[in-house]
Amino acid sequence: MFKTLKNDLPASVVVFFVALPLCLGIALASGAPLFSGLIAGIIGGIVVGGLSGSKIGVSGPAAGLAAIVLTAIGALGGYQNFLLAVVLGGIIQIVFGILKAGVIGYYFPSSVIKGMLTGIGIIIILKQIPHFFGYDADPEGDFAFFQVDGQNTFSEIFMAFNNISLGSTLIAVIGLGVLLLWDKVLTKKSKIFQIIQGPLVAVILGILFFVFTKDNETFKISAKHLVSVPIPEDAASFLAQFSFPNFGAITNPEIWITAFTIALVASLETLLCVEATDKLDPDKNVTPTNRELLAQGTGNIISGLIGGLPITQVIVRSSANIQSGGKSKMSTIIHGFLLLISVILIPKLLNMVPLSVLAAILFIVGFKLAKPALFKKMYDLGWKQSVPFFVTVFGIVFTDLLMGIGLGLAVGIVVILLKSYQNSHFLHIEDNSNGKHRIKMTLAEEVTFFNKGAILKELDSLPRDTYLELNLLNTRYLDNDIIEILEDFSIKAKERNIDIKLVSKRGIVENPTSYIDFFNERPKSNISLS
Repeated sequence: MFKTLKNDLPASVVVFFVALPLCLGIALASGAPLFSGLIAGIIGGIVVGGLSGSKIGVSGPAAGLAAIVLTAIGALGGYQNFLLAVVLGGIIQIVFGILKAGVIGYYFPSSVIKGMLTGIGIIIILKQIPHFFGYDADPEGDFAFFQVDGQNTFSEIFMAFNNISLGSTLIAVIGLGVLLLWDKVLTKKSKIFQIIQGPLVAVILGILFFVFTKDNETFKISAKHLVSVPIPEDAASFLAQFSFPNFGAITNPEIWITAFTIALVASLETLLCVEATDKLDPDKNVTPTNRELLAQGTGNIISGLIGGLPITQVIVRSSANIQSGGKSKMSTIIHGFLLLISVILIPKLLNMVPLSVLAAILFIVGFKLAKPALFKKMYDLGWKQSVPFFVTVFGIVFTDLLMGIGLGLAVGIVVILLKSYQNSHFLHIEDNSNGKHRIKMTLAEEVTFFNKGAILKELDSLPRDTYLELNLLNTRYLDNDIIEILEDFSIKAKERNIDIKLVSKRGIVENPTSYIDFFNERPKSNISLS
């Protein structure tokens, strides 16, 4: 890991600045103490980053769980009861990992994963527009279309245009200019600009702008447009920010329902982010998913024990890590230590960072996830790839992350069923022979109950006086449902003067009377014709 420290250290700084406002914003959107988001970010970086098998994935509090957390805190009777659910959820995640449930992540189509990345990129840009102009009514980390403040993504943007803060906007434009200059020009000129990252320079300029304009009525940035890290007065007040679960509520069934919900949603979101992060990784590393569930479960147990929010792997931070050149898990771990050190030693300095500068950084992250060229590329791949992709993108933008992915997956399944319906067989019509239509039907390599409709339709549409050759030479698996269709059709065939020739590796049979007996000695079971 230390061999790539020259890449990982500057990347960790960028991830730190991306993670800081998101940790606070997600806590605010969840109705939890602000410090709970920082705890989750620290544990996600140091503990989960250390245990995970992912080289570039970054974990922390998840926007996708904000609504669940907000509801659960009230329903369970307090934050300490909720923390018990987080701990139990972590234990359930470890059980998932032991049971090898991580394989679920591989069953999501590539088009849906690409749609997820693109949708998140778009929603990052849309959500950061108000912050860019200094309108911060909605907390960072609220990525749902319908927001906690009663507005939606687009109404918030329109309101921002009517409430522009001149100082915040000016330093955001300057910061965005620095980031583009760094990315497009300076990093290609000298290695020093690869070590010192543009986002760090933009943040420093933001702090200096705040300091030098705080007495200027036109350009000053008010406190509500700045990062807001809790500032403890002494060691005792710092330690007082930690909370501990109420283990006395462990017999409450609502606690267990919430715990299972957290474990299920957090695991699913993590596995999806792992799949997406591996696709973004220029080195094409493959993350062991079961190990990831074990790491996430351990992180959630520790986070819950000391007052933190639930943790998942997060694509926003992970993509920022990749785009900044992170090569190993050291960037994730260092970003966790940066969060810890900064909230202890320099909270007052952090509270001088304008949120609009951090919005400019996230603009770049969002644009790289949702490049316009990707839309054309997916369209050119054909409707089987483009339809699930676009449905996932629009679903994420107009609902939320998990709903958008669910819609994309549902459409992907429909596409699979439709293609399975179409590709179950090949039909070849030959010249008439002895006054009969001669038709050859060749079944696919694997024929399941998904293909029932297509095959049944073809058989029922055969004209009277037909000679049907049913070819199964290439068929390796034939579902029992298909065998029953053939059994039923053999009765209708006699009535319609249809002769059947069955060809398979087991032999050739004219007008078979029992397909089940021919295919398998044990009736009413699926067969293999290998």
